[in-house]
Amino acid sequence: MPHPQIALPRIIAHRGLSAHAPENTLSAVRAAHAANCLWVELDVQLLSDGIAVIWHDRDVNRCSDGRGRLCNMTMADADKLDVGSWFSSAFSGERMATLTEMLALLEALKMGVNLELKINRGHDPAALVETAIPALMAALPAEKRLVSSFNTEALTHARSLASPDQLALGCLFERVPADWQARCESVQAWSLHANWKKLTQQRARAVSNAGYPLVCFTANDPGRFAPCWDWGVTAAISDDPALFNDSSILPSA
Repeated sequence: MPHPQIALPRIIAHRGLSAHAPENTLSAVRAAHAANCLWVELDVQLLSDGIAVIWHDRDVNRCSDGRGRLCNMTMADADKLDVGSWFSSAFSGERMATLTEMLALLEALKMGVNLELKINRGHDPAALVETAIPALMAALPAEKRLVSSFNTEALTHARSLASPDQLALGCLFERVPADWQARCESVQAWSLHANWKKLTQQRARAVSNAGYPLVCFTANDPGRFAPCWDWGVTAAISDDPALFNDSSILPSA
């Protein structure tokens, strides 16, 4: 099946440059760009009023000065939150980014994005897909976008909105299951994404040999991660991509 001509870098910045800026914020993406990262991985969810925002957790407790579940908040509620001070006073006043704002920034910086459709409890997969996918496709070229999710319903619905040559999808797994290939084929996935700490050499080689780019999360220990490259891993998602700057710990292109 035809797919977009995506050239993933070896290292993708996790939630932006999240080791040095508050995760999933405009500042984190700007920091990733300043650090010469070509791609970022970000999470998208819907607020109760249908606005898509860049956020990972089911609630705002960890990464803001507020409390409460995201599915119960409107954009007006979210705008009152400071989502930077928890990380550092240098980011005081940072606001939750909407998908629209983030896509505009990515387009301006000419960066690629692995956008994870985050389906936390209380959220409708179809509603998120119908909001996020058209916006993503309108903002960025096919070779600069990759959509992943743990949620099969979300991926299936995303595929119904766009053919494989228009939109690359990635199946996300905490641990790669025995039926991984059937699950990838069911949504005509381009890539498979897995927790590197739960990845086996046998599974990795099988994925690679089947022709699927293999993306691993979240790699912050280059030395321990090094054997994975030999298993056929395509790219690693890291909080701090600079950890991998030593050419001796990266495979040759």
